[in-house]
Amino acid sequence: MLKLLGAVILVAAGGAAGMLVAREYARRPEELKSLLSSIQMLETEIIYAATPLAEALVRVAAVSDSHVSGLFQKAARELRDMTGCTAGEAWERSLGWFYTVNSLTRREMSILSNLGRALGISDREDQAKHLKLACEQLKREIARAEEEAAKNTRMWNYLGFCGSMAAAIILY
Repeated sequence: MLKLLGAVILVAAGGAAGMLVAREYARRPEELKSLLSSIQMLETEIIYAATPLAEALVRVAAVSDSHVSGLFQKAARELRDMTGCTAGEAWERSLGWFYTVNSLTRREMSILSNLGRALGISDREDQAKHLKLACEQLKREIARAEEEAAKNTRMWNYLGFCGSMAAAIILY
Protein backbone atom coordinates (compact mmCIF):
# COMPACT_ATOMS: atom_id res chain seq x y z
CA MET A 1 0.00 0.00 0.00
CA LEU A 2 2.84 2.38 0.84
CA LYS A 3 4.51 1.66 -2.50
CA LEU A 4 1.29 2.47 -4.34
CA LEU A 5 0.98 5.78 -2.48
CA GLY A 6 4.60 6.59 -3.33
CA ALA A 7 3.98 5.80 -7.00
CA VAL A 8 0.90 8.05 -7.07
CA ILE A 9 2.84 10.88 -5.45
CA LEU A 10 5.71 10.39 -7.91
CA VAL A 11 3.37 10.51 -10.94
CA ALA A 12 1.55 13.56 -9.57
CA ALA A 13 4.83 15.39 -8.90
CA GLY A 14 6.24 14.52 -12.32
CA GLY A 15 3.02 15.57 -14.03
CA ALA A 16 2.96 18.86 -12.12
CA ALA A 17 6.58 19.56 -13.03
CA GLY A 18 5.84 18.92 -16.71
CA MET A 19 2.80 21.18 -16.56
CA LEU A 20 4.86 24.00 -15.00
CA VAL A 21 7.41 23.87 -17.81
CA ALA A 22 4.61 23.70 -20.39
CA ARG A 23 2.95 26.73 -18.83
CA GLU A 24 6.10 28.81 -19.34
CA TYR A 25 6.09 27.95 -23.04
CA ALA A 26 2.41 28.87 -23.31
CA ARG A 27 2.85 32.10 -21.32
CA ARG A 28 5.63 33.54 -23.47
CA PRO A 29 3.56 34.32 -26.61
CA GLU A 30 0.90 35.99 -24.45
CA GLU A 31 3.50 38.18 -22.75
CA LEU A 32 4.98 39.12 -26.11
CA LYS A 33 1.55 40.08 -27.47
CA SER A 34 0.88 42.22 -24.41
CA LEU A 35 4.28 43.83 -24.79
CA LEU A 36 3.67 44.54 -28.48
CA SER A 37 0.33 46.14 -27.69
CA SER A 38 1.89 48.29 -24.98
CA ILE A 39 4.71 49.47 -27.23
CA GLN A 40 2.17 50.39 -29.89
CA MET A 41 0.29 52.41 -27.26
CA LEU A 42 3.56 54.09 -26.29
CA GLU A 43 4.14 54.96 -29.92
CA THR A 44 0.68 56.54 -30.10
CA GLU A 45 1.30 58.55 -26.94
CA ILE A 46 4.68 59.83 -28.13
CA ILE A 47 3.90 60.45 -31.80
CA TYR A 48 0.29 61.52 -31.98
CA ALA A 49 -0.45 62.87 -28.50
CA ALA A 50 3.03 64.42 -28.07
CA THR A 51 3.00 63.28 -24.44
CA PRO A 52 6.25 63.65 -22.47
CA LEU A 53 7.97 60.30 -22.05
CA ALA A 54 7.44 59.88 -18.29
CA GLU A 55 3.75 60.67 -18.58
CA ALA A 56 3.41 58.44 -21.65
CA LEU A 57 4.94 55.55 -19.72
CA VAL A 58 2.47 56.09 -16.88
CA ARG A 59 -0.48 56.16 -19.29
CA VAL A 60 0.68 53.00 -21.04
CA ALA A 61 1.20 51.23 -17.71
CA ALA A 62 -2.33 52.15 -16.65
CA VAL A 63 -3.93 50.43 -19.64
CA SER A 64 -1.43 47.60 -20.20
CA ASP A 65 -1.88 43.98 -19.29
CA SER A 66 -0.70 43.13 -15.78
CA HIS A 67 2.16 41.00 -17.18
CA VAL A 68 3.91 44.02 -18.69
CA SER A 69 2.55 47.07 -16.88
CA GLY A 70 5.29 46.83 -14.27
CA LEU A 71 7.96 47.47 -16.91
CA PHE A 72 6.39 50.78 -17.86
CA GLN A 73 5.53 51.74 -14.27
CA LYS A 74 9.07 51.18 -13.06
CA ALA A 75 10.59 53.11 -15.99
CA ALA A 76 8.20 56.01 -15.35
CA ARG A 77 9.02 55.97 -11.64
CA GLU A 78 12.74 56.07 -12.42
CA LEU A 79 12.22 59.10 -14.67
CA ARG A 80 9.93 60.91 -12.26
CA ASP A 81 12.21 60.42 -9.24
CA MET A 82 14.63 62.89 -10.84
CA THR A 83 17.68 60.81 -9.97
CA GLY A 84 19.54 62.28 -12.91
CA CYS A 85 19.29 59.20 -15.08
CA THR A 86 18.44 59.34 -18.76
CA ALA A 87 15.38 57.70 -20.26
CA GLY A 88 17.59 54.90 -21.57
CA GLU A 89 19.07 54.27 -18.12
CA ALA A 90 15.60 54.27 -16.54
CA TRP A 91 14.43 51.78 -19.17
CA GLU A 92 17.47 49.54 -18.57
CA ARG A 93 16.87 49.52 -14.81
CA SER A 94 13.27 48.62 -15.42
CA LEU A 95 14.32 45.85 -17.83
CA GLY A 96 16.69 44.43 -15.22
CA TRP A 97 13.76 43.95 -12.88
CA PHE A 98 11.39 42.83 -15.67
CA TYR A 99 13.73 40.06 -16.81
CA THR A 100 13.38 38.33 -13.45
CA VAL A 101 9.55 38.25 -13.48
CA ASN A 102 8.71 37.12 -17.02
CA SER A 103 9.37 34.26 -19.41
CA LEU A 104 11.03 36.20 -22.23
CA THR A 105 14.30 35.08 -23.80
CA ARG A 106 17.54 37.04 -24.05
CA ARG A 107 16.84 37.79 -27.71
CA GLU A 108 13.50 39.40 -26.83
CA MET A 109 15.04 41.32 -23.97
CA SER A 110 17.72 42.52 -26.39
CA ILE A 111 14.99 43.99 -28.62
CA LEU A 112 13.62 45.88 -25.62
CA SER A 113 17.09 47.00 -24.59
CA ASN A 114 17.79 48.38 -28.07
CA LEU A 115 14.50 50.25 -27.93
CA GLY A 116 15.46 51.79 -24.59
CA ARG A 117 18.66 53.22 -26.02
CA ALA A 118 16.60 55.26 -28.49
CA LEU A 119 13.95 56.53 -26.07
CA GLY A 120 14.12 60.18 -25.19
CA ILE A 121 17.25 61.07 -27.16
CA SER A 122 15.78 62.19 -30.46
CA ASP A 123 12.74 63.79 -32.03
CA ARG A 124 9.35 62.12 -32.32
CA GLU A 125 9.85 60.90 -35.89
CA ASP A 126 13.10 59.13 -35.04
CA GLN A 127 11.54 57.57 -31.96
CA ALA A 128 8.62 56.44 -34.14
CA LYS A 129 11.08 54.58 -36.38
CA HIS A 130 12.66 52.83 -33.39
CA LEU A 131 9.26 51.94 -31.92
CA LYS A 132 8.06 50.55 -35.27
CA LEU A 133 11.27 48.53 -35.61
CA ALA A 134 10.79 47.07 -32.13
CA CYS A 135 7.19 46.20 -33.01
CA GLU A 136 8.23 44.40 -36.19
CA GLN A 137 10.92 42.47 -34.34
CA LEU A 138 8.45 41.51 -31.61
CA LYS A 139 5.96 40.29 -34.23
CA ARG A 140 8.62 37.90 -35.55
CA GLU A 141 9.37 36.75 -32.01
CA ILE A 142 5.65 36.17 -31.37
CA ALA A 143 5.46 33.87 -34.38
CA ARG A 144 8.56 32.00 -33.21
CA ALA A 145 7.22 31.74 -29.64
CA GLU A 146 3.87 30.41 -30.85
CA GLU A 147 5.63 27.70 -32.88
CA GLU A 148 7.72 26.71 -29.87
CA ALA A 149 4.67 26.73 -27.61
CA ALA A 150 2.67 24.53 -29.97
CA LYS A 151 5.50 22.03 -30.16
CA ASN A 152 6.78 22.05 -26.58
CA THR A 153 3.64 22.51 -24.47
CA ARG A 154 2.16 19.15 -25.35
CA MET A 155 5.56 17.45 -25.21
CA TRP A 156 6.28 18.66 -21.65
CA ASN A 157 2.80 17.73 -20.44
CA TYR A 158 3.21 14.19 -21.76
CA LEU A 159 6.84 13.94 -20.71
CA GLY A 160 6.03 14.89 -17.12
CA PHE A 161 3.34 12.26 -16.73
CA CYS A 162 4.89 9.51 -18.85
CA GLY A 163 8.37 9.98 -17.44
CA SER A 164 7.13 9.84 -13.86
CA MET A 165 4.99 6.78 -14.66
CA ALA A 166 8.04 5.04 -16.12
CA ALA A 167 10.01 5.91 -12.98
CA ALA A 168 7.17 4.61 -10.80
CA ILE A 169 7.05 1.34 -12.74
CA ILE A 170 10.79 0.88 -12.50
CA LEU A 171 10.78 1.58 -8.77
CA TYR A 172 7.67 -0.48 -8.10
